[in-house]
Amino acid sequence: MSSSGFVSIVGAGPGDPELLTIKAAKRLGCADVIVHDRLIGEGILNYCREDAELIDAGKTPGGHRIQQEDINRLLVDKAREGKFVVRLKGGDPFVFGRGAEEALFLASAGVPFEVIPGVSSSLAGPAAALIPVTHRCVARSVTIATGHDRDNSCDKVFDWEALAKASDTLVFLMAVENLERIVSSLISHGRNPKQLSALVRWATTPEQQVIFAPLQEIVHIARSRHITPPAVLVVGDTVEIGMELSRAIAYGETPEEVMHAHVA
Repeated sequence: MSSSGFVSIVGAGPGDPELLTIKAAKRLGCADVIVHDRLIGEGILNYCREDAELIDAGKTPGGHRIQQEDINRLLVDKAREGKFVVRLKGGDPFVFGRGAEEALFLASAGVPFEVIPGVSSSLAGPAAALIPVTHRCVARSVTIATGHDRDNSCDKVFDWEALAKASDTLVFLMAVENLERIVSSLISHGRNPKQLSALVRWATTPEQQVIFAPLQEIVHIARSRHITPPAVLVVGDTVEIGMELSRAIAYGETPEEVMHAHVA
């Protein structure tokens, strides 16, 4: 450990603590300080030392417990105290997790750091709902986008015309808040309104919910069922495979029952 300390930017995965990587668990078990996001799966912080300092830096829709600039400075300050700091972020830290911003800040401050990849909910969410984002005969491309199509802090804006036709499968993270805008923009720029779509809420956790509907109906159904964040939106023909697989499981044994039978 150097006098300047060290920061490990760690992906916590999509929610299920069993999807945390072995390397991430090892880092949590060694850390002096853990600065964690809001969407961290229940039980993941159990990997931390009992004497570790836990700092909740979670962001909620429309509000921030700690501003991003303050999180950046906090990581530097704790590291300069000679601490081993884990910056624990939901999913993968470099997939819409602002991990790159934090890494750049650490680099500019001369603080040594590493990045531990995590399982991104952009892929784990659809998979947990039995939706393949690619399929050899159905979808040979996938595009991952953020559901936040506006950011006043930068000039980058969505090219909806290109996005609507970019790939066979589209996956939107953080999709609930701007669901109307996402769906209307896709349809108005050429996406088939009758193409099947799905919303996967709290993917990989016991609270997981999945809604299947044609793209033109997904907003109405989501709002009528009072779906709240976090949720992933999937649009594409492979969603039909997910719906077919879900029906097959619904009329058969659960994976847990099958595994239990084999173990027994």
